[in-house]
Amino acid sequence: MSKTGIWLVIAASLMVLGMVILLLTAHAVNWNFAGFSTSVYNKVDSEFDSISINTDTADIEFLPSDNGNCRVICYESEKVKHVVSVVDRVLTVSVEDGRKWYEHLNIGFRTPRLTVYLPKSEYALLVIRESTGDVKMPQGFTFGRVDISVSTGDVEWSASVTDSVKIKANTGDICVEDTSVGSLDLSVTTGRVSVSDVTVAGDVTVGVSTGKTDLEDVKCQNLISNGSTGDMLLEDVIAGGKFSIERSTGDVKFEECDAAEIFVRTDTGDIRGSLLTDKVFITKTDTGKIRVPTSSVGGRCELITDTGDIYIRIGED
Repeated sequence: MSKTGIWLVIAASLMVLGMVILLLTAHAVNWNFAGFSTSVYNKVDSEFDSISINTDTADIEFLPSDNGNCRVICYESEKVKHVVSVVDRVLTVSVEDGRKWYEHLNIGFRTPRLTVYLPKSEYALLVIRESTGDVKMPQGFTFGRVDISVSTGDVEWSASVTDSVKIKANTGDICVEDTSVGSLDLSVTTGRVSVSDVTVAGDVTVGVSTGKTDLEDVKCQNLISNGSTGDMLLEDVIAGGKFSIERSTGDVKFEECDAAEIFVRTDTGDIRGSLLTDKVFITKTDTGKIRVPTSSVGGRCELITDTGDIYIRIGED
């Protein structure tokens, strides 16, 4: 038999095996895949000041309570249960997975969901650990500190935070908008970071391995960003201290931005755009072109790229 024939036999065998697994799974659930899904209502009577959620696969959304009571609605599998309790004034949501191996295939099973209706507007701490799922937090709430980590999923955040916000996603997008926070620490391995209409009392830190970074209408003390692959766009971003930006592959573009001092370094990428006030420019490129204003006043602006152009103007012209 030829090599092609052997590969065809192997492919056909794998298809047959997949069909057998499908049939076994269907038989195990009595051919009722919709039966996997249930909606569980959890009323929380105890008082709490903080929230801790640790789930495997669930989209999490927070909403204000319309009757002053805390409710956690769990849309879940019959064998993947979420346990809701209050311990030491901390609302805790965890998961108990009682599935067998074939039930992990999740054929026809909708994504689990948690909807948390919060009775108060202010809480001390929010911690979320999520494997696969999205997190949505609207305006109208205030937290002392926030720490969110997801493996695969998007995070949308608009609540106020008096202290620090730390959001980490391995694969997924992070969007923070229309809020004020003490400090902001965002990082993604593969995904996009978007920050808009945000006032930050302290520093903004953004780390991206692969993905774009967009900041618009942001006020902060310092902006610190490191990235491997991806462009960075800043529009109306003002820092009382410094911009410190590094990219391996990607362009950095400013539109009407400013800081007391600016440091930008790219390996492969252009540095372009407009700043609001005069700077003392220190520039270097190995293979590109440089066009910056000549000035002996203002803060230090150090722009360095290995392969790329440097074009900067002051003001809108």
